[in-house]
Amino acid sequence: MGKNYARIDGRLRTFIEAQPLFFTASAPLSGDGTVNLSPKGLKGSFAILDELTVAYLDFVGSTAETIAHLRENGRITLMWCAFQGPPNIVRVHGRGEPVFRDDPRFPELLAHFPDIDPTDHGLRAVIVVRAELIRDSCGYAVPYMSYDGDRDLHGRRFAREDDASLSEYFAKKEHIATSMDGLPGLPLPLRPIS
Repeated sequence: MGKNYARIDGRLRTFIEAQPLFFTASAPLSGDGTVNLSPKGLKGSFAILDELTVAYLDFVGSTAETIAHLRENGRITLMWCAFQGPPNIVRVHGRGEPVFRDDPRFPELLAHFPDIDPTDHGLRAVIVVRAELIRDSCGYAVPYMSYDGDRDLHGRRFAREDDASLSEYFAKKEHIATSMDGLPGLPLPLRPIS
């Protein structure tokens, strides 16, 4: 039923790039820490950089758990499900890192997302993931669901913010600078996009 892959190419790449939604999972090293699972959407916010490296844009959210977990231990899993067409689930298990706005690599990484205006959505970082295990499985029990389009609420809400007001917004949130488990989260104040 399931198969391992050496790289993200061919049919696998086509499948991943066609999905409007994927999920990320991460956890701290502590056995009693909080496991985080997040849905990710917004057309154009995910990119395959090479056969073993993917990246996605990390936008304003109510917490920064994935960033905190990656800063602590780097472990992350990404998952795509076929909600239309033939059943399929693809997982990329790997090591990731948040590349923040003041990192010299940030502008080059941002160029992989030409359809996203970095001033909208409160862009915090680019998450880069290097695959260690790539696997698919049947997805026979995943229901059919239709994709009607991206919601515009997030962009409408955060497009009116600038770096200073976003930093103020983040400072008021309990789990942005520090995770739910007390790990370092998003470095504040937010650095300007250069």
